[in-house]
Amino acid sequence: MEIWKTLLEGLGMNCRYCKSKLKHLVVDLGMSPLANSYLNSRLLLKSEPFYPLRVLICEKCLLVQLGDDVEKPKNIFSNYAYFSSYSETWLKHIEDFTKKVVERFSFDSESQIIEIASNDGYLLQYFKKMGFPILGIEPASNVAKVAKKKGIPTLNKFFGLETAKALVKRKKQADLIIAVNVFPHVPNLIDFILGLKKLLRSNGILIIQFSTYMLPFLQHTYFDSIYHEHFFYFSLLSIQKILSSKDFEIFDVEELPIHGGSLRVFVKHKKNKELKINQNVKNLIKKELSYGLGKILIYKKFSEQVNLSKKNILKFFIKAKSENKKIVCYGAPAKGNTMLNFCGIRKDFVDYTVDISPHKQGLFLPGTHIPIMKPSKIRQTKPDYLVILAWNLKNEIMEQTSYIRKWGGKFVVLTPEVEIYK
Repeated sequence: MEIWKTLLEGLGMNCRYCKSKLKHLVVDLGMSPLANSYLNSRLLLKSEPFYPLRVLICEKCLLVQLGDDVEKPKNIFSNYAYFSSYSETWLKHIEDFTKKVVERFSFDSESQIIEIASNDGYLLQYFKKMGFPILGIEPASNVAKVAKKKGIPTLNKFFGLETAKALVKRKKQADLIIAVNVFPHVPNLIDFILGLKKLLRSNGILIIQFSTYMLPFLQHTYFDSIYHEHFFYFSLLSIQKILSSKDFEIFDVEELPIHGGSLRVFVKHKKNKELKINQNVKNLIKKELSYGLGKILIYKKFSEQVNLSKKNILKFFIKAKSENKKIVCYGAPAKGNTMLNFCGIRKDFVDYTVDISPHKQGLFLPGTHIPIMKPSKIRQTKPDYLVILAWNLKNEIMEQTSYIRKWGGKFVVLTPEVEIYK
């Protein structure tokens, strides 16, 4: 660890928020391709770029962050492989959320609702059904195109202060801004927050949700949630400090089970005194401090847990192959690509994976080059083990593929620990 500390100081990397020197390594996952850079057959014949995948923590502001700027956001997000509408579990979660928000805050038919990183319209479609004026802002042109076809007004731009200023000029200030699983993806966090500040009306509400939440992340060793698109991994302690510095105030929080453990924060302008601070905020801060999130030590132990997890994952694959078992995977999520590449699991272990999204079928996983098939392939080949890479959707996938039990097939989940289900 002392060698790493010296190396990091030598590189002179600074915190993306407070600009302090980054001296503390959380985990090093080696070299990895971009997690959503799926390959076609032509690209398999070309050299594939791999990048360092390291996570560091700032001792001053406790912001956990990617250690290297490996690629510009426009080269990652301008054409995107992830479409939000292909999970029933996720859509049900979002539909429930939209209903609760409207009921709690009594928005009316004139309330302008804007979602940042609105993807394929998966969320705004529910507000549209309720008659609200809506606007999505989505940087990926291929994804924005799908949203527009659904009738969701979508601005195909990256969001920041300049985009916010342009919208305000068009009198598009928001009564409600929603930012789901986008905060971790924004390297220029300050410009992004200043944009939100400009776009939100004085009495408006900002709701932020993210799955890179440090409490369950550390508790369950969710190392597969680390990939180059995720620049940040937040605690309530760190995000409260960041938002507060720009005159935002968190007035409520919710811990959510979705994606293995997510955090939803409700934010207002500090000058807005109508919304009172809920006790939930203080309670969760206390919970984080009691677990040790206010000190560097707990973060440094994460690397040991990751290495143990890797050993257990490899034990399963080696044992299964030594018994001549056929192994295939379900899902082609970014988290699965981190896990497979870090553990060195390739086509010698896994015959193929399947994915319900037609946008991924026929392609190959980055790094491992495992082919992505249609789910119907499972019935044809009758594997002994179906490894669920999209473990956050375990119940949904197990229900959809329960038929593997007819030939004695078993389900396997690798995170947070290796578990086999008959």
